[in-house]
Amino acid sequence: MEKTPHEFDLSGKVAIVTGAGRGMGYAMALALARYGADLVVGSRTVSELEKVGKEIETIGRRVLIQKMDVAHIPEIHAMVEASVKTFGHIDILVNNAGLNIPQWAEEVTEEAWDKIFNINLKGAFFCAQAVGKMMIRQKRGKIINVSSQAGSVGLIMRSAYCASKGALNLLTKVLALEWAKHNILVNAIAPTFLETPMTKPMLEKKEFRDYVMGNIVLGRLAKVEDVVGGVIYLASEASNMVTGHVLLIDGGWTAH
Repeated sequence: MEKTPHEFDLSGKVAIVTGAGRGMGYAMALALARYGADLVVGSRTVSELEKVGKEIETIGRRVLIQKMDVAHIPEIHAMVEASVKTFGHIDILVNNAGLNIPQWAEEVTEEAWDKIFNINLKGAFFCAQAVGKMMIRQKRGKIINVSSQAGSVGLIMRSAYCASKGALNLLTKVLALEWAKHNILVNAIAPTFLETPMTKPMLEKKEFRDYVMGNIVLGRLAKVEDVVGGVIYLASEASNMVTGHVLLIDGGWTAH
């Protein structure tokens, strides 16, 4: 009997994860490695990347550590060039680097607005563009943008953040339309609140935590383990008929 392939097996694949030094990016990088992928991990903090890099090597996968800031486009190009030089191809991009600066709308500063958009939207686009050019030459690839439920519903104190993630959702659809002819599938995941280094200070405020918990139908915060499954699915052969989709992982928040 012919052996049935494992739809989620990523052996032989090379995945880039931005913002891989902590939180969701760290967990996504390790999950991709556990399913067989070699990794390129990027962020602004080398010490954090070295930690995740050692764990990836312990799993038995190869890893390239790349110090980079997605707000600086030349650093994006340097990451892609180093990835191709090291591995020869790029199969998966996880656009995870992100920033949130909670402010009431009347208090949002131009500096905060620009920082959020430079990382969450501009950085994500130019990462996708740089990797996409390589994938067009390969005639294949998977791009996964890390969005948020904030791209689908309004959240208090997050006018700039919601706007950036809503734009990222539409960008995901446009790239899916343009690059389908190259066999490049572009999707997004949209998690609810997780307790990560970025969200921990916000969730320590009782009023805000009560607001969050009151909207998550399943009655708990998400864990990184709840999110990585969506990434593996969209990175794998199991999702080969899925593109232009925003996968909500929100515990029922948007079911209201």
